[in-house]
Amino acid sequence: MTERNLKPTGLVNLLIALAAAGLGTYIARSTASYADEVVSVFLGLGFLVALFSYFQMRMEAREKLEKLELDELAKSARSTTLFDGTDAEAFPARRAREQFERWLVPAFCLVLLVLQVAAAWWLGKQVLNPDAREVRNSLPMMAAFFGFLFFLQFLPGRYSVNVARLEGQRLLQPAGSYLLLGAYLSLLAAAGIVAIHFGHSKVDIFIARALCVILALAAVENLFTLILEIYRPRVRGQAARVLYESRLVGLLGQPESVFTTAAHALDYQFGFKVSETWFFQFLQKAFVWLLLIQSGLLWLSTSFVFIEPDEQALLERCGKPVGTTALNPGFHLKCPWPIDSVYRFQSHRIQTFTVGVVTKDDDHGGATAENTIVWTKNHYKEEFNLPVANKEQDSASNTNAAGEKSAPPANLITASVPVQYQIKDIVAWARNHANPNELLERIATREVVRHLVSVDFFEFMSVGRKKSAEALRANIQKSADDAQLGVNILFVGLQDVHPPVSVAEAFEAVIGAQQTREAKTLAAKGEATKSTAMAEGEAQKVKDTAAAFAVRRVAEAGAIGAQFEHQMAAFDAAPTVYPQRIYLQTYAKAIAKSRKYIIATTNAQEMIQLNLEDKIREDLLNLEIPAKK
Repeated sequence: MTERNLKPTGLVNLLIALAAAGLGTYIARSTASYADEVVSVFLGLGFLVALFSYFQMRMEAREKLEKLELDELAKSARSTTLFDGTDAEAFPARRAREQFERWLVPAFCLVLLVLQVAAAWWLGKQVLNPDAREVRNSLPMMAAFFGFLFFLQFLPGRYSVNVARLEGQRLLQPAGSYLLLGAYLSLLAAAGIVAIHFGHSKVDIFIARALCVILALAAVENLFTLILEIYRPRVRGQAARVLYESRLVGLLGQPESVFTTAAHALDYQFGFKVSETWFFQFLQKAFVWLLLIQSGLLWLSTSFVFIEPDEQALLERCGKPVGTTALNPGFHLKCPWPIDSVYRFQSHRIQTFTVGVVTKDDDHGGATAENTIVWTKNHYKEEFNLPVANKEQDSASNTNAAGEKSAPPANLITASVPVQYQIKDIVAWARNHANPNELLERIATREVVRHLVSVDFFEFMSVGRKKSAEALRANIQKSADDAQLGVNILFVGLQDVHPPVSVAEAFEAVIGAQQTREAKTLAAKGEATKSTAMAEGEAQKVKDTAAAFAVRRVAEAGAIGAQFEHQMAAFDAAPTVYPQRIYLQTYAKAIAKSRKYIIATTNAQEMIQLNLEDKIREDLLNLEIPAKK
């Protein structure tokens, strides 16, 4: 290959890489494929490598052209002393190429490393937690475009790497390797699109994850290449390796040249012909046999089976069951794969699924960890509204205008019903149904809905949960036994039951009003009971007072009558004395608290003066009054 054909080949590689990167990016934006996004990143990196290698190729071409011109001038000049030196001014193209390789090539490798790390982190985060994407109707056309990209990149890439290998054109190798890898990745992207078209989106996710791992490995290789380049021994006369050439990309683009790539890497890194040692020569000759022996040992290792303590397994030979019993925990022997296959089941572990909600990916079957769970906020990825019937409270309210009985009103609730079960018969669990897990969940959902439409809303929300949970467990167990699932239903929970979030606030307001009404009713009943008791006590008091008054009046009348009889007897006995005695007694009682004056006879000379003033104790009159402070 002549020097004038090197630049056109590099330019063709650059244009093809640009077209592939642009078309790949357009397809990635037009499909729902994660693999297309990762492939478009590889195609973009390939374009950057092709662009940089093309500029370096032009600089080397300018240096060689400069050398030819100087050689021609030296031959035609009379004196060659002018061209014997190595001054930079005499060789500007060589000086520019040396500065380019010294500073710009490592800088480009650093930029490439940053782009690889950023793309691997951003795309890896997406493919590890993929979101549901809308499937496009033009997927077959996009797959055909990637097929076109395969043919567009494969032939120029194969031509470039062969020329680089046969004629030593090292600058064609990086772009050619990326073109070959881009061709193969285009086929993978087309396969991912076809898988999405037929409803197998997981295949696309697996392809995207594998490509993200390759992108991360390419970044690691780039980092180690930069580090090892610092400590690489320099050999005079040996051309420096293109620093941004990825051996991983070359290996993936040319898997048949694994030993050639390894030999070149070892020779370049250690500074001597490692590929000419006896061990490397032996490894290269016996590689196929060693690979076959390793593959055989790996195939024979499939005969050893270790069943974990919480597992049981079923053995099948050529797709047919072997025996009617399960393999218990421990070590077992079987025929190698694919003759015998072992299917493991966690029969000793309690497993759980939830009916009524779709849990979040980070919840592990439960609600989010919160200190307070309220009805007005969603706690799951998706919550379903389940119907619950009300018992008829008023027959008149459930009768229509025609006098016919109407259906009682129904309410909606959101219920998170965890169901815990354990596999008791793995033969029935594995062989009676194609998908026993899904069947058990559907049975549990059916029994939950059937039970809810048969219970009262308020009773179920309050005191009837325990009874309903036991009834649900029994019903799910009976249905599972009828379906011969071979499971034991251990627990059905009804703790997280509440009205739908959209009506939770209104429901709480209604319940609060009902509680307020009930509180006021009970307070009124208490006040009525208190007033009644006080009225009854007051009435009894009036009755008792009247009865006491009546007894007293009767007793007084009897006493007066008896006294009058005794007075009549005394009067009959002493008609003159008794009246006078009665008169004096009455007079004495009348003047007992009155002042008395004694009037003496008028003819007496003595004058008696009586001091009738009330005497006050002298000690009371002589009290000392304390002074005011």
